[in-house]
Amino acid sequence: MTTMKDKVVIVTGAQSGIGLATAQLFAKEGASVALVDINEPKQEAQDLVDAGYNAISIRCDVSIEKDVEAMVEKTIEAFGKLDYAYNNAGIQSPVTDTADLTEEEYDNVMSINLRGIWLCMKYELRQLRKQGTEGAIVNCSSLGGLVGIAGRSVYHASKHGVLGLTKSSALEYASKGVRINAVCPGIIETPMVESMLTTESDEMKELMKQVPIGRLAKPEEVASVVLWLCSPAASYVIGQGIAVDGGYTVH
Repeated sequence: MTTMKDKVVIVTGAQSGIGLATAQLFAKEGASVALVDINEPKQEAQDLVDAGYNAISIRCDVSIEKDVEAMVEKTIEAFGKLDYAYNNAGIQSPVTDTADLTEEEYDNVMSINLRGIWLCMKYELRQLRKQGTEGAIVNCSSLGGLVGIAGRSVYHASKHGVLGLTKSSALEYASKGVRINAVCPGIIETPMVESMLTTESDEMKELMKQVPIGRLAKPEEVASVVLWLCSPAASYVIGQGIAVDGGYTVH
């Protein structure tokens, strides 16, 4: 593919996992990439620069509006425009009964997983509107945005919310040349899932029994779908939540 040549993309949650894999794939396909994370991904961006690609790193807490506004501004300062964004940053919630969930836990998950997506979209869309150009935004939901799992009510609520934001915003911007979609990853080989496999081994074993393909996904398998959704190959795809879950949600 050469569709990403001269394009500029923001990827949040880019220090590891799906975000890093997506940033790397966009860079290799010719895009200039802003790698964004609450722990600034300096080394990850430098590795891409050392390999001959265009990349910068930005520290951003996506739940804080001024951080997100600055994220877009820094991207424009570095690359002059914005074409695509993958809003990937998110956190998991503790396994707990809904009645035992604390207000702090609820607010923390919602502030990053849902408020963070909204804030990123807000400033990315403002920039695309200012430019008057076409573009694409992909939000990271989850299989948790499509189904429910006991013990994870707030996480699933946040990810269902991401799909609501995606669909409604997609209707607002479809006629303006900006396509907005979401990916719904299943159980992926990421640091977050590795931690869950250790701390919640019984729950994860039960989840894996419901994955027809019988294995975890590689982060690159999600990244390739994000790339496709941003590319002209997906020019008629609008407001969708694409499951990348090995068949989990087919049941």
